[in-house]
Amino acid sequence: MFFMRKVGIAKLPLHYGEAPYWLIIRMRRLAEKIISLIIYEYGYDELLKRLANPFWFQALACVLAYDWHSSGTTTVTTAVLKKVLEAEKYGIAGAGGKGKFSTKTPEEIEKISEIFNLSTKKTEELKYASKMSAKVDNTCIQAGYPLYHHAFFFTEKGEWVVIQQGMNIQDQTARRYHWISEGLKSFVEEPHSAVCCDVKKKNVLNMVAKESKEARKICVDLVKEGVRRIKNDFLSLRPLYQKSLSEFLPTKRKSFTVHVLTMPRNVNWDALRKAYEFQPKNYEELLSIKGIGPSTVRGLALVSEIIYGSPPSWFDPVKYSFAYGGKDKVPKPVDRKAMDESIKFLDEVLKQAELGNKEKLEAFKRLKSIVPQTRAN
Repeated sequence: MFFMRKVGIAKLPLHYGEAPYWLIIRMRRLAEKIISLIIYEYGYDELLKRLANPFWFQALACVLAYDWHSSGTTTVTTAVLKKVLEAEKYGIAGAGGKGKFSTKTPEEIEKISEIFNLSTKKTEELKYASKMSAKVDNTCIQAGYPLYHHAFFFTEKGEWVVIQQGMNIQDQTARRYHWISEGLKSFVEEPHSAVCCDVKKKNVLNMVAKESKEARKICVDLVKEGVRRIKNDFLSLRPLYQKSLSEFLPTKRKSFTVHVLTMPRNVNWDALRKAYEFQPKNYEELLSIKGIGPSTVRGLALVSEIIYGSPPSWFDPVKYSFAYGGKDKVPKPVDRKAMDESIKFLDEVLKQAELGNKEKLEAFKRLKSIVPQTRAN
């Protein structure tokens, strides 16, 4: 068994076009065999953990013969898994997908829940988890990657995994986000499971970082005081070249760094009025309100920092990198050391998978013998 819990994001180049049908068919057949063996040997709980692990997910996509570094790694692989995972057969199934299919996630969750005979309460919890994971990655982490793909896998026990992806049109890249229900303590504070990225963006608003805790509290307090108070705070903000009353206060407040020089123009005032009437107890309740989107979240965060001296995190939540480069030095020369470390990691995974059965061990050895041997460089 293995599981790592880290915070980060996967960044992949966008590749247009569709996977050929002949490849999709073979991917499904191979995926069905792999998934069946994992569920048979370890159970679907272990499968969820592996789907939440970026190394394993990336390796699975490669085994299924898809591009190792393409944005389609996420969309095609999850689509294949969704097709393969039959609820009645495996006790685990998938909902959602790319584009318009992502909007059908709540409906699909309900249908699968009926097959699993889950209670209405559990079904609503699953729909809420789907909604909040998408809301967080589309709203609370603002790096320029609006979501276009959302896949939600869950078991007959109600445990779940989310694999979703956002697109940056400007630099033609995609980001992948992984979530898992196991060990999740909060939707709005360090909620992600291990994912990876090559490049860190500058000035990324991260409202789910631990460092943003006080800023989240200020945002809730502002909303609970009403729209008029928030509008007054917005109006009190001045361009950098103008003086403000805060400069003449006897005690200087810390951290007045302005990361974004302009306030968002399309704050949803109707949503803020609804939030005021609702009186949210915490940031998660505030975020769950329909209409509280990226601009509104950003506006409240900036008020929290500039006026009240409670800055949110502006650091991109990236921890690891599994992009080794390419043989033709695109997007960069192959990082042999990083590649060797990942090979070692996957080797350990295989060792953990050996259950002591002599017949299985011999099968593994026979598989290893047909892998072409290469000279060390």
